[in-house]
Amino acid sequence: MLAACSPQPAAQVATPEPSPEQRFATQERRYVIFMLGRFPVVSTYLGGSEFDQALADNDGKLRDYSVEALKDEDVRLGEFREQFTALEPNALPARRRIDRSVALAQIEFLLHQHQVLRHQERSLDSYVDEPFRGVDWQIQGMTPTGAATYGTEAEWQAVIARTRAIPAYLAVAEKQLAAGVAARNTPDWRVLRDYGVQAPVADAEYFSKTLPALAETDIASAHRDALLAELRTAGDDAAAAYGHLRTFVAGTFFDNPDGKDASALKEEYRADRFALGQAEYDWALHNNLRLDTTAGELFVEAEPIVVDSRGQMISLARELAKTHKWKTPVDGPGVVRAVFEQLSHTAPRNDDEMVEWYRKTGERLVAYARATGLFDVPTEYKLDVTVTPPPLRSGFDGAAYYPAPPFKRTGVGRFYVTPTGNDPVVLRHDHNRAAMPDLAAHEGFPGHDWHYKVMTQYKDDISALRWITPGAVEDSSSMWQDSMAAEGWALYSEALLSEPQPAAAQGFYSPEERLYQLRGKLYRDLRVRIDTGIHTGRMQFEEAVTLFSEMVDFLPGSCGDPRVLKDPDKRASCDSARRAVTRYSRWPTQAITYRLGKDQILALRKRVQQKLGEQFSARQFHLEFMKQGTIPAAYFADELLQSLQK
Repeated sequence: MLAACSPQPAAQVATPEPSPEQRFATQERRYVIFMLGRFPVVSTYLGGSEFDQALADNDGKLRDYSVEALKDEDVRLGEFREQFTALEPNALPARRRIDRSVALAQIEFLLHQHQVLRHQERSLDSYVDEPFRGVDWQIQGMTPTGAATYGTEAEWQAVIARTRAIPAYLAVAEKQLAAGVAARNTPDWRVLRDYGVQAPVADAEYFSKTLPALAETDIASAHRDALLAELRTAGDDAAAAYGHLRTFVAGTFFDNPDGKDASALKEEYRADRFALGQAEYDWALHNNLRLDTTAGELFVEAEPIVVDSRGQMISLARELAKTHKWKTPVDGPGVVRAVFEQLSHTAPRNDDEMVEWYRKTGERLVAYARATGLFDVPTEYKLDVTVTPPPLRSGFDGAAYYPAPPFKRTGVGRFYVTPTGNDPVVLRHDHNRAAMPDLAAHEGFPGHDWHYKVMTQYKDDISALRWITPGAVEDSSSMWQDSMAAEGWALYSEALLSEPQPAAAQGFYSPEERLYQLRGKLYRDLRVRIDTGIHTGRMQFEEAVTLFSEMVDFLPGSCGDPRVLKDPDKRASCDSARRAVTRYSRWPTQAITYRLGKDQILALRKRVQQKLGEQFSARQFHLEFMKQGTIPAAYFADELLQSLQK
């Protein structure tokens, strides 16, 4: 008799332990989803609604700045910090070591912003700008629905939802600003004037009138009338909320809300409050921008760089005057101004011709890159020049670049040129033929347009967290980490075209164009001196305004001297300089990222050239640099150098 056989238990298959890289990838995705969820407008800018289904409704939201929300956010950030720190860097591949460092710096920035600086109590410009920026980027990225219509019904519903969120959002802003008053942590008087009194009027106009008028033209949905009615109601409520914020700011901070200078404010709010301070500036240099220097060192070393750039301009202007037989003053500043005046006469007759000249300039730039081999430019690439659409014209003057959302499968970056209204003065001074190449190189090719198109092409190789702009995309809450890469690359692009190449001994620019390129270099060099100066007390605000006018516009005399200001050119120069310094005062460390970002690229290129010798390829270096994404070069320089040696 056979014995009965008991069935054998199935063998247990052990679940393999995830590798350090797999654990990092999981952690990274959770972190990116969290960050985009907390910063809905940043998410819109990056196309986060297509990054993960959890973010599908993000385009209809605004950031929650409430005390409770920020406390919860800080707890979560602290948890992410612990988790990233626990990942042993030596167990990670090189690119993941870089990503880990980036994430930790982003987290430290936000915790410092909330808990040390308590910036949420004074970030008035962030509160006022964020709703407009969010809707602006939504409209820019809308799906074409006809020959001249844009936006699916879902896209317009998201615009309506975000507009509806404005009253609650601004109510929280008022509470945070009131907390700042109680803590004596208030905005600078210029921010109170510009963003507390003036900007809310413009925003109210936009949401109650401009946005509905835009929708009337763009919406082609079967439910068009219902959508328009909803948008008008939401827009009116948003406008009322902006009016309420203005009333709050005017009543809290001002004696005379219609005044233009500090005397318009109550006495306790008239003092300058923009300076970040030496310790905080140095903290931002080290943590945010990954720079191994101090504000004091930057301030000192900037002066001879400015003097040298200015000297190069004077020398070249004298050569041009001699070549063209132009009668010019003998003094240095006078000859530069006179040569610029001569060059301004070769200008487009109207806006249509201006746009066409920019297109031709773009063709020249691309052809040059192909001829010199600086970049591997596909045959189908061309630098498109787009007339700035009316809704975006209030956001910038002259020209600018808007990248396509990298997380979206569709969309294209735009090099925008803003119409002048056929203003002959603006056309001559800002858009003459000699001035165009430097601007087109910065905003277009090989600057922002080429940079972002290459990065988007390789976006699967760039960690998602490298695209994030913690705090905001572009206001006083921004970390500016991305600016070191993006603006540094754009300024490097301007300089690269001036370098001799085997196929172009004089580089790209004509001598006339080179003068404008040097002017661009000069004021980026000067920004380092001014930004470090005003934020550490080494330079007063009005002193910086005069310095800017004297250095960049070559117009001597104090911007505080009524006799000097009788000259209309000097008065216009001082007005322009004051706007520039006001921007620097709101955005500490942003102004320095152009020159210092360019310097990082040049330093890394030199290291690679020294290591590779005859094997060095500028084309390969440029490609590998751009594939690192929008983070400062100091994060990846050593790893990139090592990888290129293989």
